[in-house]
Amino acid sequence: MLIREVTAADWAAIWPFFHRIVAAGETFTYPLDPGADQARGWWMLDPPSRTVVAVDDAGVVLGTAKMNRNHMGNGSHIASASYLVDPAHAGRGVGRALCEYSIEWARAAGYRAMQFNAVVETNTHAVRLYRNLGFEIIGTLPEGFKHPTHGYVGLHIMHRPL
Repeated sequence: MLIREVTAADWAAIWPFFHRIVAAGETFTYPLDPGADQARGWWMLDPPSRTVVAVDDAGVVLGTAKMNRNHMGNGSHIASASYLVDPAHAGRGVGRALCEYSIEWARAAGYRAMQFNAVVETNTHAVRLYRNLGFEIIGTLPEGFKHPTHGYVGLHIMHRPL
């Protein structure tokens, strides 16, 4: 697997699984039915932020990550990131590779920590991965997310020093 900077041409491969994941309403706080152009604006970030794709040997996009500062001004030393793995390629270590990449990116860019603002508590795979990579749950917003099958569930705030 290769992780590289996203190109405009990659959006055609990202959009179908972006839309599928977001429309399911289980893991992201995005509106459930964004248009492709609106979603592209949310995901395809300009420098100094970064968006990357993980691709296989044939160049197939397996997943993607976006990395950015979490706050502006005097809070701009904290990074954040979001990840999407094409469900057709789940279980192959793509999410772990993207998360590890983003941690290294943040460290190299001079950030002091990473914070995830809204990790849905029922997203147990993500919570377990982030904990394995050194993130701690520093708080939970009770009933901060309306899950389509579990109802109102908590949103974890997760943090990791760099």
